[in-house]
Amino acid sequence: MFPATTFKGKTVAVFGLARSGTATIEALQLGGATVHAWDDSAPAVEKGRAAGLPISNLHQLDFGTIDALVLSPGVPLTHPEPHWTVLKARHAGIEVIGDTEIFAREATAAGSRIIAITGTNGKSTTTALIGHVLQQAGLDVDVGGNIGKAVFLLRQPAKGCVYVLELSSFQIDLMPRLDPHVGILTNITPDHLDRHGTMENYAAVKARIFASQHSGDTALCGVDDDWCAAIAEGALATGSDLRRVSVVKDLVDGITAHDGVLRDKRGGAVKAEIDLRAMPALKGRHNWQNACMAYGAATALGVDAKTIAVAMLNFPGLAHRMQQVGRMGTIPFINDSKATNADAAEKALAAFENIYWIAGGIAKTGGIEPLKPLFPRVARAYLIGQAAQDFAATIGASLPFEDCGTLENAVGAALRDAQKDGRPGAVVLLSPACASFDQYPNFEVRGDAFVKAVAQLPGIEMTIPGDAHAART
Repeated sequence: MFPATTFKGKTVAVFGLARSGTATIEALQLGGATVHAWDDSAPAVEKGRAAGLPISNLHQLDFGTIDALVLSPGVPLTHPEPHWTVLKARHAGIEVIGDTEIFAREATAAGSRIIAITGTNGKSTTTALIGHVLQQAGLDVDVGGNIGKAVFLLRQPAKGCVYVLELSSFQIDLMPRLDPHVGILTNITPDHLDRHGTMENYAAVKARIFASQHSGDTALCGVDDDWCAAIAEGALATGSDLRRVSVVKDLVDGITAHDGVLRDKRGGAVKAEIDLRAMPALKGRHNWQNACMAYGAATALGVDAKTIAVAMLNFPGLAHRMQQVGRMGTIPFINDSKATNADAAEKALAAFENIYWIAGGIAKTGGIEPLKPLFPRVARAYLIGQAAQDFAATIGASLPFEDCGTLENAVGAALRDAQKDGRPGAVVLLSPACASFDQYPNFEVRGDAFVKAVAQLPGIEMTIPGDAHAART
């Protein structure tokens, strides 16, 4: 914990008493701010009061007496309707910000650099990979934001430090001064429309990753979807160094890996090449994109291509994202629990063949209909959770499937069939294409349950610790 000195002498209302909110309250107080803290949850308020937090009923507080409202990113800012604290703040004419905005102001004041990563898919792996590469290169780096640590649990900003921050659209919505030294937008597909209302609104929030950049900054933008391609054109006006990234097209100018070989190209000339197909933790086209983004960020900070390639080679991967957790003979078990929608699951299905696929949970709009072209890569499917019946209807006669009910049953059935079939290159893959909330509190717990089920198989060789908690990174 460190003081948020940029709010010294100011009065701040903080709504939301979860981990990040509590850390923000303590940081503001340490920095000399007066804080009024509240939550809609009565138990959270009582817990905060017992912990000595400065609890004040914000319903009764005159917002004309405060300088800013710090809002938890999970609280609605606009859709389906603004939270009551937001309405009060707007009426009083005060700014509505999040903890990441305060942190960014602290980092700027200290002379630190920020690499900010957003996008619908791939941002967590990209964030972790950048942090790994920069650490391997000897830079003073810390990683957090929407992944891992809340920002005020990171090290105190200091001159020369680099902070690699994963930012959700919810967090960006609360960062009016967002100006990263390196801004990264991976891709945009439909998600969080209940929070943003329309795709246009969602894309507009993501585009703000580049909007305040200027000369000397670097913008890395995927151009393999129409939304991002349009945003890249708009980013040209900021004066930043725009680098387009594609794993579908062979770009004349940009960073490309359409064939699995990363090529850094400027004006048609190849400056550097890295064979991503040799990277064990970077399988699949989506991971090639993550690698291209990491390469672009690292080179923007002066890291050479050889150092980047070595770091990528020893990157251990990120838990719950196409992570190999064990092996039974030649059959690997892959934990891709983070694949909570069809677009994310598509990446894993495209990366392997002869797949014994575990899928299901609470389906997103469209279910697994978009995955039909990849069904030939699937040997058998094992369905779990609430979506099992709907997924079975979509699969139909396309491939054999089994309604297993639970994840534990699915793991055993998948191994049984993979061993019986004896297909070369067979893989047991958990890539649910669903949210987890019917059976698990979140995708991490679901992934941990998969690891535990795999670890209990007789004769299994685990490639990560079999204890569920140890599987987390």
